[in-house]
Amino acid sequence: MRRQITILVGSVGLTALSLAVGGAEVNAAAETSAAARLELCYQGEDGRIVRRRRPGYTRVPCPGTEPAETETIDADETYRRRGIELVRRPTVVPNVREPNPVSVVPRPGPGDYLPRVALPDRWRIVDGIPGYQNRWFDPYNRNTLKADVPVVAGHWFFNFGLISETLVEIRDVPTPVGGNSTGRPGEIDVFGSADQLVTVENIAFEFVYYKGDTVFQPPEWEFRFTPVVSFNRVKLDEITAVNVDPRDGRTRNDEHVGIQALFVDKHLRNVSDRYDFDSVRIGIQPFSSDFRGFLFQDNQLGVRLFGNRKNNVFQYNLAWFRRVEKDTNSGLNDLGKSLRKDDVFVANLYWQDFPVRGFVSQATIIHNRNREDEFYFDENGFIQRPASIGMERPREYDVTYLGLNGDGHFGRLNLTASIYFAFGQTDPDTFAAVESDIESLFFAAEASMDFDWIRPRISLLYASGDDDPYDDKATGFDAIFENPQFAGGDTSYWIRQAIPLIGGGRVALSGRNSVIPSLRASKEEGQSNFTHPGILLIGLGVDLDVLPELRVSLNWNYLRFDDTAVLEAARNQAPIDTEIGHDVSISLTYRPFMSQNIVMRASYARLIAGKGFDDLFPNEDMDYFMFNLVLAF
Repeated sequence: MRRQITILVGSVGLTALSLAVGGAEVNAAAETSAAARLELCYQGEDGRIVRRRRPGYTRVPCPGTEPAETETIDADETYRRRGIELVRRPTVVPNVREPNPVSVVPRPGPGDYLPRVALPDRWRIVDGIPGYQNRWFDPYNRNTLKADVPVVAGHWFFNFGLISETLVEIRDVPTPVGGNSTGRPGEIDVFGSADQLVTVENIAFEFVYYKGDTVFQPPEWEFRFTPVVSFNRVKLDEITAVNVDPRDGRTRNDEHVGIQALFVDKHLRNVSDRYDFDSVRIGIQPFSSDFRGFLFQDNQLGVRLFGNRKNNVFQYNLAWFRRVEKDTNSGLNDLGKSLRKDDVFVANLYWQDFPVRGFVSQATIIHNRNREDEFYFDENGFIQRPASIGMERPREYDVTYLGLNGDGHFGRLNLTASIYFAFGQTDPDTFAAVESDIESLFFAAEASMDFDWIRPRISLLYASGDDDPYDDKATGFDAIFENPQFAGGDTSYWIRQAIPLIGGGRVALSGRNSVIPSLRASKEEGQSNFTHPGILLIGLGVDLDVLPELRVSLNWNYLRFDDTAVLEAARNQAPIDTEIGHDVSISLTYRPFMSQNIVMRASYARLIAGKGFDDLFPNEDMDYFMFNLVLAF
């Protein structure tokens, strides 16, 4: 059915008028006044002219109509079949109070409509408008390099990231010396100078190519590649600390390119109208087993199936990782080496707003299967697997971790908590030539509360130790690859620095960026060890947002070994007290633009030695200063 339309407008003129194809609605906008009136007149099939009155406007008779005759307007069938969206040209008639002898408008033709202008996509509507420049160096406005505009038709976007991290550390770390490992005449004691200087420059390039409109729905495809270029320099006062060969002296310069991400992510399906989904990710990818990095936080090669349900109330992960060897000096992934015979299997479930709104609970099961029953030496010539402690025999282990984790708040109280129970077998044990059963426990919790610009914190952490290194029970808790953001994190001396055991093999009492004294050769290349002294940490801290750009953090941690029987066996020394000491630190974080694009951080930490630390090392405190600059594009 075809219709003819007459539009009469009174008062001040019409500002907008449109006819939408596919519906019977005519929209009009006019300035309202006492004399404003609008009537729609058209010719019916029988040739009679009828009228539809817009409610609220003065009635104006149409030629040849009765006042009561009205009919719903329909769109033009010809244009509807073509699927063209049209804009009706407005007809403006001067304001009159008497009936206007306007005749019926002829049937509409193509010239009576203005077709809408076609655009490539909705992201380019503002192209050419002043103030909407697309500049590659500006990450805050429209930028193709920052995925603001598709680079390929079909919603394909590209995102480029660049991060520079500069680190300078001046530190005291106990350093061993011997008859053939000292460059100082007359220095033949066990402990040498503790002074060390470290400078590191890491540059990370991130390339992300993905498809999808990701406002609500996850990307359909994602390809990510993140190489990191590292330059590092270490300067010590003693030789044989940077390399097993004393001819290498006291300084080491090294560079490495590590691949920290190289994966493809495929969106498998949506399972609800609100974009609950299932996806699979294959390749080198970041993963964290809990909220604070206590058990396994690393970038490793794997396959991960993940998704969510019930409007994102539940999230899940099912994953398998085969660990990549690390570069000795930078700690980055090294794809030039063979993969490790070390597999990690993960299944976890997150539950939002449980048990109360604002708190996220997580249950996890992780199994670590290690078959590295061969000798492995790092790039500096030191043995890494097995650790040079106890029997120094190649070993294997299977260990399963059951964990409950939570993060969020109960009212005003912020809380993060984790508990893990580990069980399995290791063959042989570190100190005994028998297969040992692993049974160990870990617990950590940190509570805080906000008072305007002040957030005080209290921290508690416990990792069980082994009270008898020669039995068939391994009761020390060890992580797979920990990176704890807890109790001050890397501003803490104990957590940040790798402290060598000295006198009990070439192992570390505690690793770099670790809290557990696991007696490994290193966190990056060594194996987990479940025969160690364990630890108890009690901490107090406060974050002070003194300016929007400046945060000051103060931390105090009290540290004790859980049991020193393993240390006494490793050092052939008794007794050794359980008190490690007091770890105090202060850090300043400055963000000049109140964003993460420029972050400057300076920190100072001091370990005030307790009786147990004095039993192991010279009677002196250890400290370090760190400056860190991050620039991000």
